[in-house]
Amino acid sequence: MSDEHANAQYIDEGMQVTLHFTLKLEDGTVVDSTRDKQAATFQVGDGNLPPGFERPIMGLTAGEQGCYEISPEHAFGQHNPQNVQMIAVDDFGDQVPEPGMVMSFADAAGGELPGVIKEVGEKQVEVDFNHPLAGRTLTFEVEVIEVSPATTH
Repeated sequence: MSDEHANAQYIDEGMQVTLHFTLKLEDGTVVDSTRDKQAATFQVGDGNLPPGFERPIMGLTAGEQGCYEISPEHAFGQHNPQNVQMIAVDDFGDQVPEPGMVMSFADAAGGELPGVIKEVGEKQVEVDFNHPLAGRTLTFEVEVIEVSPATTH
């Protein structure tokens, strides 16, 4: 008879983790979930999960579940008013921006930056470049499926 937990692998640096998660807003609205699709697999510390989401699940093992409240500081940051910018309507060319629309803009480094159209005026468009979940406290529900040492290539 072998003790099943003797060989249990726990979530820690350098481990590969497969889990199901559900991310909810304060009011219970589901923002993202793997429940109805394939479980997420990532390596601890690889940047796929913000550190604020990795910290609470450290030490869990396969078969364990948890529910964690993640503050804005540990999730997607606070809403920063400096990330809301006015852009000339002419800069949109043929694209007609509408409030609520998410559009992609080039950042200073040439990368892509998503922005949410807040308001469209005659000459200016107000664009919010904050992460859509900035300033929100999130509920992170987790069910750990598998934990194994990460294989490095």
